[in-house]
Amino acid sequence: MPSKTFGEKVLSRASGSDARSGDIVTAKVDLAMSHENTALVLKAFKEMGAKRILEPEKLVILFDHRVPAPTVKAAEAHKQVREFVGQMEIPQFYDAGEGVCHEVLPSKGHVLPGMLAVGTDSHTVTYGALGAFATGIGATEMAAVWALGELWLRIPETIRLVFKGPLPRWTSAKDVILHVIGNIGSDGADYACVEFTGDVVDRLSVAGRMVLSNMSVEMGAKAGVCFPDAKTEEYLSTRTQRSWRPVLSDEGAKVKETRNYELSDLAPQVARPHTVDNVVAVDKVVGIKIDQALIGSCTNGRLEDLLVAEEILHGNRVPRNVRLIIAPASRDVYVEASANGTLASLMRSGAIILNPGCGPCLGAHEGLLAAGERCIATTNRNFRGRMGSPDSEIYLASPATVAASALKGEIADPREATR
Repeated sequence: MPSKTFGEKVLSRASGSDARSGDIVTAKVDLAMSHENTALVLKAFKEMGAKRILEPEKLVILFDHRVPAPTVKAAEAHKQVREFVGQMEIPQFYDAGEGVCHEVLPSKGHVLPGMLAVGTDSHTVTYGALGAFATGIGATEMAAVWALGELWLRIPETIRLVFKGPLPRWTSAKDVILHVIGNIGSDGADYACVEFTGDVVDRLSVAGRMVLSNMSVEMGAKAGVCFPDAKTEEYLSTRTQRSWRPVLSDEGAKVKETRNYELSDLAPQVARPHTVDNVVAVDKVVGIKIDQALIGSCTNGRLEDLLVAEEILHGNRVPRNVRLIIAPASRDVYVEASANGTLASLMRSGAIILNPGCGPCLGAHEGLLAAGERCIATTNRNFRGRMGSPDSEIYLASPATVAASALKGEIADPREATR
């Protein structure tokens, strides 16, 4: 049998066909996720005349974007979804406070290697860090998945990225992916399945790999995958008893493009307003004054991110004119960071600790920016108006760079701040 890529293998299995890049297949979904936009899915579900969910055990529904409800409209949407979950007896539902969907689903054992996972959120690609083919879809598509258990997909071509290192001190997965997006561009991997490979990826934790997969969509990717290994097995061993088998690209499988990156001298990176691919080394923006620093989101709100920030800030306090906001990615992260003293230390440094959720990242509430204000954040998007006023600015960076910047009140190089 001719060699196949990861994407071809997963979608061939899901569609029951011998599929190749460019083919359009109808594929059975293994995991389907919706957050508050479940209300939109429900509207489309009813409009198409559907009466029941075909496979409710494959659904995970949770609230994370607007929690606790900041408006009456949000509260009413939450109420509608809660009632629907009860009526349909959907077993996998996480109410407000459990955390961001892209941390909760992997950490609760819902995601397995080789799955076809879809979600009504573009950063569903995060699950590729565990070796799943994961992608975002629209509300109407999800309604069809609810009713039929399947959807059609065009099998993407593959772009393979090879990262060689090791990474320098204070340079992380966030710097790697920002560097790549700056190099490839926001549409450089349009509708591709991006494979992250090389010794740098091998050394990353699962949390670090989630950063790579999470932001693959910012260069247009349909999916972004890190192949399973011993770290994946260890991560899953404490989260699920279900069996799984890794799906890998065959040696010699045809890929659209292979790009090699030598990262042993990579400096911390920063994406300037107002696009994610407007990336420069941190020294190009050092000294730019900030009003707010945000550490959190589905990209960088995990325990290792908070530990990095605490290491830089420990024993110091941010200036009075800087708001340092910390948003743990999940209840579990919050509890662990609380138990080990990380949150208390960050608070002594002047941080504001938020409940787990997406609020500041998408500009729904919690940490909105006024006109003329500037924020440096570990989030994944810096579009105009993303976090409040269209006349504000967002710079994207790693937890280390954001923490160092909060400490100085201006964009700072973490290598200099820790000398």
